Amino acid sequence: MDALQKRMPFSLDAEQSVLGSVLIDPNCLNEIAEILVGDDFYIEEHKKIFEIMLAFNLDNRTVDLVTLINELVARGVYSDDAEARSYIRVIAEVVPSAQNAKDYAKIVKDKSILRRLIEAADDIQRAAFTESEDVRYIVDLAERKIFDIAGNNERHDFMHISDILMNTFDHLKLLKDGPSEETIGIQTGFSELDKQVVGLGKGNLIIVGARPGVGKTSFALNIASSVAKRSKKSVCIFSLEMSNEELVQRILSSEAMIDSHNLQTGELSSEDWEKLAMSASILSETGIYVDDTTGISLTSMKAKLRRVKNLGLVIVDYLQLMQPENHRGEQSRVNQIGEISRGLKVLAKELRVPVICLSQLSRTSEKEKERKPMLSDLRDSGSIEQDADMVIFLSRDYYGTDPEKKNLVDVIVAKNRHGSVGSVTMSWLGQYTKFSTLDRETAQRFGLNLEEN
Repeated sequence: MDALQKRMPFSLDAEQSVLGSVLIDPNCLNEIAEILVGDDFYIEEHKKIFEIMLAFNLDNRTVDLVTLINELVARGVYSDDAEARSYIRVIAEVVPSAQNAKDYAKIVKDKSILRRLIEAADDIQRAAFTESEDVRYIVDLAERKIFDIAGNNERHDFMHISDILMNTFDHLKLLKDGPSEETIGIQTGFSELDKQVVGLGKGNLIIVGARPGVGKTSFALNIASSVAKRSKKSVCIFSLEMSNEELVQRILSSEAMIDSHNLQTGELSSEDWEKLAMSASILSETGIYVDDTTGISLTSMKAKLRRVKNLGLVIVDYLQLMQPENHRGEQSRVNQIGEISRGLKVLAKELRVPVICLSQLSRTSEKEKERKPMLSDLRDSGSIEQDADMVIFLSRDYYGTDPEKKNLVDVIVAKNRHGSVGSVTMSWLGQYTKFSTLDRETAQRFGLNLEEN
């Protein structure tokens, strides 16, 4: 073990060869810069030399021996021209040509990643030995450091437009043959809303906001059960406010169409028990997973989701109850929420699934119930509106005291990065915690005139 700890991984030959290749052929710097940054070099002098080369390239200045030596002395990397010239000549003579410059750069990058892994392991070991933090925080720290290293190593090249056009036409052909969740995204299960939003796309962050008591949790759970039953994919729900049992009771109420109050009190008829048994049997076959960890952090959430197979949808209830990563920091709550919302967007993109996150509205909107919610009503909004691909508001108070319309809910698509905005009116069956598309049959059941809505 001691032998392994004697020196950090690095390759002197590879580092010198990268720099020597640039001196031989300055044009190869563009390819190398796609792979390396200054911090990837272990030898401090090499790091400074490479950063000067990058600066020259940015200013459209040619990298040559004279200009490089002059800049190294000016920056204090070497004490005089003779010292600088002596080492630069060594580097220039290391490689005969710049033909393998990218291969040298990849070796330097690999050694850099190994060093970062060692440093991360040291930090994790130190935190574990000192026991200075909560165990869950240390586990989160460990996973975050490792995944950050892996994520920063991912790079994408340019694609020519002809290749992208080919992919686009393939996609359009699939749409013509028949839209599916693979081509247009996950369907919510609410037909009129699906026409409006055209599916919840992979990598999309969808914010659902509403005033207290309007039913945003029930709305999200209705979507969750619909997606899980129809797509056969895993649906993960993070319930930061309610317990697992409370949340599942709501799902049972809406699926079995049993009064939620009766579920809470146990006042159930034999018919209710039959409906419960049938719904429970169907739900047991789905891939719905619930986590009721209080104040969960984004890192912990990400770590759990990575272990889920066949993931199709993530629901977070709700944004303002999430724990910021830097829990000891002095950030304002607005900045913390902004950091979390950006993290949720990155999470959606990384896992390639839609993430539905519920959000509170500001107290200002509470005082103005006569109007419909607006984007500015998002509580601690910060960058929530900017990060979200879609923002949906639920509004029930807007209809006031009109008894004929008390069970109507406007589902307002206030932002839709990949489609149109607009409003869809739905019915709210409060006793069953269930939303329903407002078709003519539903309207007749509630004694409503559909044409007026």
